[in-house]
Amino acid sequence: MSTATLPKPTFLQSKIGGLPRAFWALWAGTLVNRVGMMVEPFIGVYLTQARGMSYSAAGVVMAVFGVGSLLSQILAGWLADRFGRRVTLTGGMIATAVAMVALGYSTSLPAIVISMFVLGMTIDAYRPASNALVADLIPPHDRPRAYGLLFWALNLGFAVAMVTGGWLAQAGYGWMFGINAATAVTFGLLVWRAVPETLPARDERHGKGSPNESGKRVRGGFADVLRDRLMVTFTLITVLSTVVYAQAFTTLPLAMTHEKFSTGDYGMIMAVNGILIVLLQPLTGDWFGRRDHSTVLAVGLTIIGAGFALTAFVSDIIGYATTVVVWTLGEIVTAGIAGAIVAALAPAHLRGRYSGLYGLAWSCGTMLAPLLGTRLLEVSPTVLWLAVGTLNLMAAGSVLAIGPALRRRMEPAPL
Repeated sequence: MSTATLPKPTFLQSKIGGLPRAFWALWAGTLVNRVGMMVEPFIGVYLTQARGMSYSAAGVVMAVFGVGSLLSQILAGWLADRFGRRVTLTGGMIATAVAMVALGYSTSLPAIVISMFVLGMTIDAYRPASNALVADLIPPHDRPRAYGLLFWALNLGFAVAMVTGGWLAQAGYGWMFGINAATAVTFGLLVWRAVPETLPARDERHGKGSPNESGKRVRGGFADVLRDRLMVTFTLITVLSTVVYAQAFTTLPLAMTHEKFSTGDYGMIMAVNGILIVLLQPLTGDWFGRRDHSTVLAVGLTIIGAGFALTAFVSDIIGYATTVVVWTLGEIVTAGIAGAIVAALAPAHLRGRYSGLYGLAWSCGTMLAPLLGTRLLEVSPTVLWLAVGTLNLMAAGSVLAIGPALRRRMEPAPL
């Protein structure tokens, strides 16, 4: 009697095969939405040039946007667990489109401030629902690969949006707002039509609770999320690492222009980041995803920290590009890992809230980054880059410290 030998999966199948159609609908919608997301990167230019605001006034308005973004993650996480992933994502995208159009037509300061706050509340409200959908649809061993593919789509879309947005800003901001609104609606409708609702059964959400990956049964509510010391600790580590990563978009351009480099030079070295991610991340994500998550994350954070620290010792465009290559390699290592950790820590009925807390960590980090970075930059660029590099080494060490607890929580429950 002979046994059939299953054919070995092809290279492409090993990277993108085995994921459900609903995931690919979410992936396609994410890419479309990100390609059209060209208002946010150029909002400062829009406020100062098209609406005639001073830099300080534009800064205050953008801070209002940041406050809305902070609040949105907690609210969207609750909505995803209460009313469903699909309705939260679709509703958030349609609300984003409305806010985009409103901002584009707003001319008075009060109208602009209100529109910016609403846009901050809605533009990233899809993230907790999207992360929860992936956790619901994808088994634990494939989650790093799935989150990594979403990360790849975000970066590819961002690269296209930056180029297209720069051209449309010159042609007329109305086009930019209109296309951004249209792609947001497209994302929402695609998920509504092609992705099933994955919200757990009612008895898991009301009274009985549901187990996380380790089999521990947990009741519902944000209070329960905050009582999860491991998740709170991981969230604080994420804030720390995000403060470091966000320097690439806050103080790095300031430091380079201070050294008499042009904005074009900055754009060129940041293009290196996008190119490397698009080329390498799909090839490596599956391999890293099969390794211990805490170890992989710590290694990636260490590489990112080293890349930023090395910036203290460069003075030409080749040197800056080299440091970007270093921390981008660390970013590729970590892609999808943090999302997989959060998904494993969260009980099914609290995945939206856990994802919301994780999103809040990113929002906090991006808000704190310019506050800390600009003050350190005023002391000296060397102090800035060595300090943030040290911060990321601290984050990496913290991940290793909680590694045993993460491994215990992420082990599947015994049958």
